[in-house]
Amino acid sequence: MPATHVTQSDFDAKVLKAQNPVLVDFYADWCGPCQLAAPILDKLADEFTGKVDIVKVDVDANQDLAQKYGVMSIPTVVLFKAGQEVERKIGYGGERGYKDLIDKV
Repeated sequence: MPATHVTQSDFDAKVLKAQNPVLVDFYADWCGPCQLAAPILDKLADEFTGKVDIVKVDVDANQDLAQKYGVMSIPTVVLFKAGQEVERKIGYGGERGYKDLIDKV
């Protein structure tokens, strides 16, 4: 199951009020490193089902969210737990980098 796409309208419900920790991938379709990260994040979404939710936010379509969370370059992944940001990685992290981030929660 691939990472779920969220928008401004469902961000609070799917990220901030989620039961599980949530890894949010801020990306854009035209971003090369984002395209490299996508299949890895989809794989991790399967691997961590029920433990960590992995979602994607298109920064072009959701500029208000990108601005609210200070996303200045992409890809940026932000890890939320209990509605609060707990960790952030800017740039392509590779599978190990994303797993290390998830291991923190």
